[in-house]
Amino acid sequence: MNFSGNIARGTRRIAQDRIEISQARMIGARLAAGLFGIAVLLGVTITPAQAHESFADLAEKLLPSVVNISTTQNIEGQPGIEMPMVPPGSPFEEFFKEFLERSQPRQRQRRATSLGSGFIVDSDGYVITNNHVIQDADEISVILHDETRLEAKVVGRDTKTDLAVLKVEPSGKLPAVKFGDSDKVRVGDWVVAIGNPFGFGGTVTTGIISARGRDINAGPYDDFLQTDAPINRGNSGGPMFNLDGEVIGINTAIFSPSGGSVGIGFAIPASTARPVIEQLIKHGQVRRGWLGVRIQAVTEEIAETLGLNEAKGALVATVIEGGPAEEAGIRAGDIVLEFDGKDVEEMRRLPRIVADTDVEKGVDVVLWRDGRKQNVKVKVGALDEGEEKMAARASGGKESKGTSEKIDDLGLTVAVIDDKLRERFEIDADTNGVVVTEVDASGNAAEKGVRPGEVIVEVSQEPVSTPADVLDKIKAAVEAKRKSLLLLIEGEAGVRWVAVRIGKE
Repeated sequence: MNFSGNIARGTRRIAQDRIEISQARMIGARLAAGLFGIAVLLGVTITPAQAHESFADLAEKLLPSVVNISTTQNIEGQPGIEMPMVPPGSPFEEFFKEFLERSQPRQRQRRATSLGSGFIVDSDGYVITNNHVIQDADEISVILHDETRLEAKVVGRDTKTDLAVLKVEPSGKLPAVKFGDSDKVRVGDWVVAIGNPFGFGGTVTTGIISARGRDINAGPYDDFLQTDAPINRGNSGGPMFNLDGEVIGINTAIFSPSGGSVGIGFAIPASTARPVIEQLIKHGQVRRGWLGVRIQAVTEEIAETLGLNEAKGALVATVIEGGPAEEAGIRAGDIVLEFDGKDVEEMRRLPRIVADTDVEKGVDVVLWRDGRKQNVKVKVGALDEGEEKMAARASGGKESKGTSEKIDDLGLTVAVIDDKLRERFEIDADTNGVVVTEVDASGNAAEKGVRPGEVIVEVSQEPVSTPADVLDKIKAAVEAKRKSLLLLIEGEAGVRWVAVRIGKE
């Protein structure tokens, strides 16, 4: 075999590869320089991150303010052999008692430890983290960047936003970070996440804001920032920074089929977290505003039915008896367009606006009612008190005898509620209206999820008690050239408004 020839060919190949790599680097450098020149000519600012410069200075500045959270929970050990069933007073009873005491060890406690992240917001020792990080913990320790371990006490927690405030007693001042304005964050902005993933403290990752306003069904005030910065288990409670070193989010959740980062992480925006944290530090709890309504989204069909030009706002499904909304004259079927000077662009924005409003504050509310805007004044209540009130809606209409009626225009059959139908469909005694007995699977009502056993309480925002009432409302809607009919339906899922198309297109 010609080893010398093979070596020579290999050497030439290596040299050729080096030339190609060198040429590629030169092309890359010229391309980068050209892009930079174009950016300068166009007046575009090149940030350090875009120029692929180091994040080291920013990380060095922020790392001392990020802490690890260690929690310990005492869990009772598994019980031993249980006492067998023997007749009381039997000689075996005493025998088994003595045997079990001698043979099985005493029940012991296990100590379960978990790790999370947090950050310092006050040099005197206030630390922020997620509530789920310290929930059910018997002992909580905060581990500083220099490995100093401090015992922590819970100042306050809020389950609805999954936030908690801890307090430690340091020997000196601690390096604190400040909150930034998360409302100014744009999709595509660079972010830096620092935390304690899988117990590896002081881990720095970078990425961008992938989306805003994400609702992941974690709570009633979901408004998460989504990022592709790698976030894993143990990052919970850690900060998300902008390039100015300000906290714009608190890393809280990830979407991951495997349990590891797949580039979809979620952070509580600073605009949501900051007022909650301020209340927890000041009062140890959070007081939120309460309006006293149940709401649903305004669809295009509902908007068209009510004469609203576009689908926006929050549709009032029910009004809580004795709540602020009822006292202000707000009614089921109203659409809330503005609350305290803030636009309600979509349904889920209203609960956050109300919650952030001071309790007992009088605010102006703009409603859509009877085809025009109307203004009412509402005195905001306290959510914790409101949650204790029972929802009760005064239903209209009177009992009336009649037969069932098949309504082809809606694709369903309705009937007057009698004792047999109440028993058959388990309808509450105080529920009035007409009951849906059949639904055409290919009809318009089925398309909107209407099911047999549900009760139509109102049609076009007026009470109905007979099939004839429903037919009259359909006739009036057709004469008014309405394409849909607005139904208030009560069923197992609660009370909701449904816009059902009239006839076939």
